[in-house]
Amino acid sequence: MPAESHELRHWLASGAHAIKRARGRLDAINVFPVPDSDTGTNMYLTLQEGNRAVAKLPPSASHREVVAAFARGALLGARGNSGVIVSQYLSAFLKHVDEAGGLSDAKPAAIAAALQEAADAAYGAVGAPVEGTILSVAQAASSGAAE
Repeated sequence: MPAESHELRHWLASGAHAIKRARGRLDAINVFPVPDSDTGTNMYLTLQEGNRAVAKLPPSASHREVVAAFARGALLGARGNSGVIVSQYLSAFLKHVDEAGGLSDAKPAAIAAALQEAADAAYGAVGAPVEGTILSVAQAASSGAAE
């Protein structure tokens, strides 16, 4: 397995595991657009679908193939608004980082640009973006990285 591809697979799996551990807390603070307490669960299930798509790839898959498989799997498996947002956010981030040489080789400026691309994609995934949501967090992360 190419080292960069292995690192990306590990990063994606770790992210899903972190959301799984936090999903109860994320569900509890879910109040917009409907207080249905499913944001954490929807994000976790979306990331799981992306990782399932990656797991179907051969070990020899390139970084770019892992990015494409994850993006497609997460989008097709997106659950709720939060799932669509996180799938688009990560897809844009990963694509930009891949174009910058991958996780290991991307320079800080490329990471900052990837975070801005991701925030823009997240906003674009929502018909009527509302401030004070995860979208605001995405933009704040991008702004902080740019500084």
